[in-house]
Amino acid sequence: MSINQINGKSFDFSKLQGGKAAPAAGSAGAVDFSSALKLQMAGIQSQALNTLAASAPGSGKVAGGANFAELLGAGKASGNSALDALLGSAAGIGGTHGVAAAGRNMALFDPESAYRMMTTINARAVAYKAESSEMSDMKAYVSTLRQEAMKLGGVDASAGSEEVRARVQAFADAYNGWMQRFGSALQDGGMLAGTQAAKVAQWELEQSIANPFHGAKDGLRGMADLGLSIDPVTQLATVDNARLDAALTNGKSAAMGALREFTSHFAKAAELLNSAGNFINNRLDNLSRVIVYIDSNLASLQAEFGLGDPATPTAQQAKALAGYNASHGKG
Repeated sequence: MSINQINGKSFDFSKLQGGKAAPAAGSAGAVDFSSALKLQMAGIQSQALNTLAASAPGSGKVAGGANFAELLGAGKASGNSALDALLGSAAGIGGTHGVAAAGRNMALFDPESAYRMMTTINARAVAYKAESSEMSDMKAYVSTLRQEAMKLGGVDASAGSEEVRARVQAFADAYNGWMQRFGSALQDGGMLAGTQAAKVAQWELEQSIANPFHGAKDGLRGMADLGLSIDPVTQLATVDNARLDAALTNGKSAAMGALREFTSHFAKAAELLNSAGNFINNRLDNLSRVIVYIDSNLASLQAEFGLGDPATPTAQQAKALAGYNASHGKG
């Protein structure tokens, strides 16, 4: 838009001097020309401001008949101008107590950041309950593994090879049940991948089986010499019956001694993992506290920071959450 077409009107310089050319700079005529130019420009600016202040086609005024100066609150106390009222009305549209229909608290300096934070809290509230359910199940599985280890260690020294094989296989099956139940949750991206207590439990029990020092005084190198080992790919326990039979045949006393050393160590490790003040119970206690806090303060948090997006749990989390709700009477 050229200076000759400002506000939709022609700006005719020739009219400033009655159709004559502008006088040379420094003459008295130049002063008159300058004054006339400023006068016309002031008029154009006034028209432009009035156009900006119009709130609806054909109204020429904003709500309440206020002109642009009134909108700016000229001569009025802060917070009482027509502009303040207009902005206040816009902020409250679609919500109550400052929370807009979209779930943002428009009274905050940065409602979008607060909304994102509340979205995270909503997601964490679900994730913590799901994790609590998984850790409670893990505690029960660790207790079961301890019992299976004690059964294996209780095999009589006079037992035949077939009975020993059955006991070793029963223990391996129990261990594999534990890994199949929690293996995906413990992997990268799984629900328990970032939970130290769960990772420590997995590592401790696996290392107990892989420990090469059980039976060392009798020349054996742990349970591997008795046919029990952990597959490095599947992380499952395997039993080589031929190797177990050979160990029992070549030195049954040494083999049974190594078996008892192993089962005693494994049972003690499982007991410590589940003991008060140790990994699993500590994690469950921490989860319980944060869950109670979020549940008790959720309404006030949402009132202050906005509603946030609702949580969208994974299939694994949804299943664990259902277990948590059922065990806490919230099904």
